[in-house]
Amino acid sequence: MKAFLKNYRQSPRKVRLVANLIKGKKVDVAIVELDFLPKRAGLPIKKLLLSAIANAKNMGIEKDNLFIKELRVDKGIVMKRMMPAAMGTGHRINKRTSHINLLLAEKVVQVKSTSTPKSFSMAPIGGKNKKEAKSSKAGSPDTSKEAFREKKVLKTPKAVKAKK
Repeated sequence: MKAFLKNYRQSPRKVRLVANLIKGKKVDVAIVELDFLPKRAGLPIKKLLLSAIANAKNMGIEKDNLFIKELRVDKGIVMKRMMPAAMGTGHRINKRTSHINLLLAEKVVQVKSTSTPKSFSMAPIGGKNKKEAKSSKAGSPDTSKEAFREKKVLKTPKAVKAKK
């Protein structure tokens, strides 16, 4: 679902202002926004969007599922003109053009599954209480604070004061 407009006679900087407003939006919302936009680039972008929608319909895709995935405004050719200036000199005027590329994509609607989640029990692992379950992990050393105090490995001045 592509559509492109080449050599549109307006500078890319001005066209990008309009393009950035509708990027990523659903097609219906974008059309409404372009209708009420007081920028000159709004009409050609709207016509381009309608053309891309028609291309999607020919491929058998519904309009309701479409959104604007990419709207890129690139620099086109630059026509160079001269404006007469003082003392017989001339200043160059650049008449810029834009290439507009529009890509629509179909938004996939996720269907909620009807299966029930598997139930789980709140019992500790192996029928032990929480402390025993933590300390009995295979291959991992016991690093809980209680275990250090029980083994009397932690002998800092703070720990000695806390025990008294």
